Order: sequence, then structure tokens, then C-alpha cells
Amino acid sequence: MVRVLVYLAVFACLAFGAVWLADRPGEISVIWQGYRIDTSVAIGAIGVVVLAFLVLLVWAVIRFVFGLPSAFSLSSRARRRARGFEAVSRGMVAIGAGDPVAAGRYTGEARRFVPSEPLTLLLEAQTAQLTGNRAQAEAAFKAMLDRSETRVLGLRGLFVEAKRRGDMAAARAFADDAVRRSPSLAWANDALLDFHTNAGDWQAARTAVERRAALRLADKAEARRQRAVLLAAEALDARDKEPERALAAALEAVKLAPGLTPAAALAGRMLSERGDVRKASKLLEAAWRESPHPDVAAAYLDVRPGDSALDRLQRATTLAKLRPADPESVLVLAGAAIQAREFQKARETLKPLLAGGPSVRACLLMAELEEAEHGSAGKVREWLARATRAPHDAAWVADGLVSDHWMPVSPITGRLDAFVWTVPPATLGSPPQALDDVLADLDDSTKLIEVKPESVTVVEPAAVAAAASPQEEPKSAPVASAPVGARPETKAEATAKTEAQMGAPLSKPAEASGAPAAGAGTAAARDAMPPKPVIFPVPHAPDDPGPDEEPPTEPKKGGFRLFG
Repeated sequence: MVRVLVYLAVFACLAFGAVWLADRPGEISVIWQGYRIDTSVAIGAIGVVVLAFLVLLVWAVIRFVFGLPSAFSLSSRARRRARGFEAVSRGMVAIGAGDPVAAGRYTGEARRFVPSEPLTLLLEAQTAQLTGNRAQAEAAFKAMLDRSETRVLGLRGLFVEAKRRGDMAAARAFADDAVRRSPSLAWANDALLDFHTNAGDWQAARTAVERRAALRLADKAEARRQRAVLLAAEALDARDKEPERALAAALEAVKLAPGLTPAAALAGRMLSERGDVRKASKLLEAAWRESPHPDVAAAYLDVRPGDSALDRLQRATTLAKLRPADPESVLVLAGAAIQAREFQKARETLKPLLAGGPSVRACLLMAELEEAEHGSAGKVREWLARATRAPHDAAWVADGLVSDHWMPVSPITGRLDAFVWTVPPATLGSPPQALDDVLADLDDSTKLIEVKPESVTVVEPAAVAAAASPQEEPKSAPVASAPVGARPETKAEATAKTEAQMGAPLSKPAEASGAPAAGAGTAAARDAMPPKPVIFPVPHAPDDPGPDEEPPTEPKKGGFRLFG
């Protein structure tokens, strides 16, 4: 629209000028080199315009003729530049596809056509990295340092190469240089934070966290949490050397993250040591509401030194009311009840956990309860054995590592705030052991009787079939258990008892098949065959208290095993 208005304005001006000249006629005389030219003003104006056009046309022709060499050279450079950028583009695609042969070929073309372009240096460096030529890659990155537009990129590449060869000092120097040149670089700030945390320089790490937050490289919640973790680490390190600084750091960490268990437990214990029981209790209760943890519970129960077991039980009851549905509340309350010898309360408290499949800590508490209340060694062994197969409780887990204590940095990856209080992944989904399976597993894993093969009498099925009388009412003859402590039977007594129960003498299968009736064997035949002892099952394990206990009427399934 604007262009149309401009054109209309120009044409209006020309028309106005033509009309103005037509209204004012005149004569023009030109005398030059003996020639005289007389014409009107209008014709003279048209002649001037035509002459100017011819001059411009001649000048354009002259410029074109003299500019042909430059035009040919510029076209050649444009073609070479286009081929160079095409080689760079295809080389990047080859690197992304993992084709080192094609990447090397396109790198050579780019180096020949556009050697001074920054992308050519980047392609050369990445091709060297793809082929494993570290020296050539470092040379390419160092060449980038000489140019302002690629200097930061070169620092990034040198940083990566230094980390690959394990030179952390050089990597840190490159990261420092990159931050000085461009403070908003995310990778350089993250690298400096990792270096400070791995070196245990918590104050420098907090400075790095604050710089990242100021540059908006991390959100506010993440920066707040990281500052709390670093303050907790600083407090744990200064616990014995500078208690005042440790307490101040722990309190500030709790203020930033009330659910940070290490900071809350440390602050609560240090406040209780200073006699500030009220403040310590409030702090620990707030931490328990955010994240129940055994360390917080232990600090809360010990908040007033010298308390009796009943006082600790009352304190555990108060703590459990804050999170009544949490398993940690159940475990803490049950443990305090056992210490206070409130055994019935402990059992009632642990009942929900036992119904849903107890964990290791629940089994250990049950073993402690049985030991404290009844002193039953068998029950204690039962719960201890069950604890070996029970699902694990929550622990500090980071990058596949399970630790019994919290650490600010993962020893595997060096990541800050990596540890999480959760159930280890290896135990997730494992079915809980049933109560009846515990004793069965114990019986199956214990060798109660070991007998040599030659000392066992083998009763063949044919002998049993021949010994059964068709006229007699079929009845089962269970093997009776010998009372523990009774006089062992002699071979003859054992043989006679066995024959009386079976109704037939013990013999080989061939002889048993020809016997006419039960009890038809003669004394001579019995005397001719040497008797073998019969092994009766004993329903007690070797580590049972002794013969004073009454044996069960029926041996439990899996309670004995004959080894042949």
C-alpha cells in the first residue's frame, strides 16, 4: 500500500511539472563549435533526460566489462562456499549416524573448501572424537581458542577431553575459564558445583548454587533444597570441631528444608544437649510430620536425658500420633513398649505389620519381644530365621548403592542430594514369607538324622502286598515315635515289633511273593535272615532344649529326613 502511494505521488509530481512547463513556453538556444540549436523549453527538457539516460547506460556497460573478472571470482567463491557448507552438513549427519568413514570424507571436503569456518573446526573435532583420535580432537579444540566466536566451544571440548582422560585439575581449570568468559554457561556452572561438592568445599559449593539460582539455571525449589543439603553436610563436618557453627548451619538447613532428616536429627540432638528441650521437640516433631525416619525418632526419644522407659514410651506415643498410619510410627512405638516391658501393648502395636508381611525390623522386634517376655529360645530363633528372608526396610539409596547412613554426595556419580530414603529396588516385589513357611524351611534345611545306607532295612512294596490278609480288616499301621530319652530297642525287639505291626516276617521280595498267608514264616527262616535295625523318625531338631519336653503325637511334615 505504501509503495502504491509513493508511485502515485511521483506520477503526480511529474504531471504537475509537465503542466507547469506547458503553461510557461519559452525558447532555448545552444551555440557550440559553430553550430546553433534553437528549440523550445519542453524539447530541451526531454533532451536532457534522454542524454542522462544514455550516460547511465554507457556507464553500466563499462562497469560490467571491467567487473567480469571479479564476477567470475565471486561466483567461484560462492560455489566453493556452498560445497563446503554442504560437506559440513553431511558430515554432521554422518557423525550423528555414527559413520566415521563418511564423516572423515566430508571433513576433508569441508577443510578444502571452507577451512576458515568455525563449523569446519567443530566437524573436525567431532570426527576425531568419533574415530577415537583424542590428540587430533584436542588440537581442533585448541584451534578454536584463537577465535572469539569459538573460544567457549573450544573450552567445552577441552573440558570434556580432560574428564575423559581423568585429568580433573585441567577440567576444573577449563570450567573456571569458561565461567569467567561467559557466566551464564550452564555446563560450566554445573561442573564447578560438582567439583566443589566432590572436594568437600561446602561453602564454595553454596556460592555456586546461589550463582546458578541468580542466573536462573535452576529453579528456586531446587536451589533451596541444594543449599539445605550443603548446610547439612557442613554441619555434620563441624559437629565436633565447631559446635556453634554446626548448630547454626543445621538450623538454617532445617529452615530451608524441614524434612531433611540428617539436619533435623543433628539439630534436635544438639539443642537437647544445650538443654533447649522445648525447641528440640518442636523441631523434631515438624521433621517427623514431613518425613518419618528412625534417626528423628531416636533423637526425639533421647531429647531429655535421664528419662525412664515409661517416659520414653509416652514420648513415642506422642510421636506416633503425628503419623499414625506410617510403619515407622508402629516400629518406634513397639520398640519403646518393649523397653518399658509393656509386652501386650507391643504385640497389639505390631499386629498390623505382622498381618501384612513383616519386614526385617519387625521380625527383629518380635524376636526381642519373645526374648524379653518369655525367654523362649525357639521363638527367638524362629523370628531371627524369618528376618533373613523378610522384605528389607527402607534405607538410604542412591544410584544403586544402599547405605546405612546419609551422605550429601553420591560416591558413585558424585551427584548432589542423590540419597533417598526408600525401599531398595532389589527388594521391591518380593513376596512376603508366611508364618508357616518359616518352620518348614528350617526343618528342610536341617539334617536331623544321618544313616548309612547299609544300616537301613528296606521294605519292598511286594512284601507289603503279600503280607496284607484279605480276610482281615484293612487298617493303617503308623510308625510310632520313640519317646526321647527312652531305652533304645535291640535288633531283635525292633524286628519283632515291625513284624507284629506288618503281620508278616521281613523277607526279600521274591520270598514275600510266594508266602501263602500273613504270619506263615517260621522261626528258622527268621533266624536265617540277619535282622537289620529299623530307624524310627525323631521329631526333634538337634538344637532343641532336651528330653524334658514332651514330643508331639505326630511328627510335623518335613520335621525329619532319612538320608540314604
